[in-house]
Amino acid sequence: MESILITGGAGFIGQNLVHAWRAARPTDRLVVLDAMAYAANIRSLQPLIADRSIVFVKGDVRDAALIRSLFEEHNPTRVAHLAAESHVDRSIVDPEAFLQTNVLGTFTLLNTALDAWRSAGALGHARFLHVSTDEVYGSLGPADPPFSESSPYRPNSPYAASKAASDHLVRAYVTTYGMPALITNCSNNYGPYQHPEKLIPLMIIHALEGKPLPVYGDGSNIRDWLHVSDHCDALLAVLARGRIGETYNVGGGNERNNRDVVGLICDTLDRAFARDTRLAARFPSCPAATGGSCRSLISYVTDRPGHDHRYAIDSTKLAGELGNRPGIDFEHGLEPTVQWYLDHESWWRDVTSGAYKAWIDKNYGFRIAV
Repeated sequence: MESILITGGAGFIGQNLVHAWRAARPTDRLVVLDAMAYAANIRSLQPLIADRSIVFVKGDVRDAALIRSLFEEHNPTRVAHLAAESHVDRSIVDPEAFLQTNVLGTFTLLNTALDAWRSAGALGHARFLHVSTDEVYGSLGPADPPFSESSPYRPNSPYAASKAASDHLVRAYVTTYGMPALITNCSNNYGPYQHPEKLIPLMIIHALEGKPLPVYGDGSNIRDWLHVSDHCDALLAVLARGRIGETYNVGGGNERNNRDVVGLICDTLDRAFARDTRLAARFPSCPAATGGSCRSLISYVTDRPGHDHRYAIDSTKLAGELGNRPGIDFEHGLEPTVQWYLDHESWWRDVTSGAYKAWIDKNYGFRIAV
């Protein structure tokens, strides 16, 4: 049995990782830390909290005293650091929040973990996994090879710059202090429990409510889509067997442009309504409720500043060293993802109330259809 600290454990990837870890290693002690900001949702963790399968702590990774107390009480020898501000559009509006959480939060966690492990003589068997993004590498041209672990850092948004800075901090702690740390850089995730400001859930929910589906620019921007369950499998493998001080890129091998992704979401919803006539009564504003197509809602809007054109990940190192490969192709992963949002209406309706609506109005209200 080991004691594990998972930061950002009530976020999209974090809560999926908690469930994956609990299933893979049921005897480990899981301590889950989350500040419970706008994108966090504790609902899926409540059964685990209730039966004491996990210890949940509401708190900020910048709070050194709190982090120190968690190490003193629970003695974690593994840290999976996922706590982060992660939405590019929000980073454009409020970059300071991203520097605070992503840079200072990572620094505080690194420093406190290092002190705790040194004091306990645990550096030799402890591990710290810093979960980062492919956006630190910048943007690829249409014919460029995918990002590898040796690709230069060229962040183009405040979000990407804050994650690049935190990656560099982790590397510096490995080299300077002997911190037993590893880094993963992943491509775009999708799957259950993703906050509705992200592309895929945003389009699903807008289509169900008969609202325009806002696609930036001409929709040609390309992302490599990684199902969150494949990502969690990779994180477990890297934390268990990865080489200290190394970076591992985690991709889905599913490059799609945004225009095609939105079209596939629309087609998937159209088929779901055709199969299940009860959906029309639940979502009467959706074009598919009356036999139309959700594609009629697609609207092209002015692009966001510094919008990277293409991301793609080369996961050869991960597969070669650790035998980890993604198992879910995009089309097969999208269908159950859409169905999850159909089946969990109460979850996303709670999330999309209040502050979320204000954010959508702020981010998209000024954009002009083109």
